[in-house]
Amino acid sequence: QVHFVESGGGLVQPGGSLTLSCVTSGFTFSASGMRWYRQAPGQGKELLARISSGGGLTNYVASVRGRFTISRENIKNTTYLQMDNLKPEDTAVYYCMKGWSVEEFDSWGQGTQVTVSS
Repeated sequence: QVHFVESGGGLVQPGGSLTLSCVTSGFTFSASGMRWYRQAPGQGKELLARISSGGGLTNYVASVRGRFTISRENIKNTTYLQMDNLKPEDTAVYYCMKGWSVEEFDSWGQGTQVTVSS
């Protein structure tokens, strides 16, 4: 069974930074792309970034490009999202998901809350 455990969220001031982690199990992590999403209150999940299985290919949605960095450690079955220059509009629950294709889904983890506020 596939599991995702996201962590690293918290309360941060505008302009601050956080690094989120997603530890995975139940599938061959090193053979799978990974994606990060977020969900703000009252909204659907928004795709933010994705990374290929080997880490050599990444892409980002325009709203986070240049501020967020996705990475992975295949030996730890873990993907990361480094978030810099955070803005209040980045406030949301953040989730990871397996797969490079946006059509690939499994059960969501519990997510990690990020709140950007002064």
